[in-house]
Amino acid sequence: MTNDVSRLLQAANFAARKHQKQRRKNVEASPYINHPLAVAYVLANEGNVIDADLLIAAVLHDTIEDTETSLDELKELFGEDAAKLVSEVTDDKSLPKERRKQLQVENAPLKSDRAKQLKMADKICNIRDINTESPANWDQDRKAKYLDWAVSVIAGCRGVNDQLEQRFDEAIEDARGRLL
Repeated sequence: MTNDVSRLLQAANFAARKHQKQRRKNVEASPYINHPLAVAYVLANEGNVIDADLLIAAVLHDTIEDTETSLDELKELFGEDAAKLVSEVTDDKSLPKERRKQLQVENAPLKSDRAKQLKMADKICNIRDINTESPANWDQDRKAKYLDWAVSVIAGCRGVNDQLEQRFDEAIEDARGRLL
């Protein structure tokens, strides 16, 4: 167990360094690292996930997509399994944003059960952020469109973790209630 804790802390430290100059798009411009840490927290504490590689992947899930981190670097530092999970939830940034979003919907049912859980935790955190710390330039319509899209993505992730599904549904309900 100590080795898993050490690896998780190593991943958190790595992600913090990689994301150190990035900020969230909320009014407070909070440190970006808050997001991957929140995703890991949701998996562990709300989804009852104890899979160390999945928690490590949660902390690292945006490093390939949003920093100058390679899949090989993650494999070397954190092992094949954690790196594969990160890769499985990483968007291809060379594609246009709308195409990436559509691919998330299309590919969600094809993901591994573990990647589906990671995707759910990520969306839960994003939806909660829309409720409390949404990007300054997002109006009600843009928030509503994001929620509809998130529901479409998560439709393909259901059936792998009842607790996460419940938390997702609660987050969507709360967010939609705030938009009214």
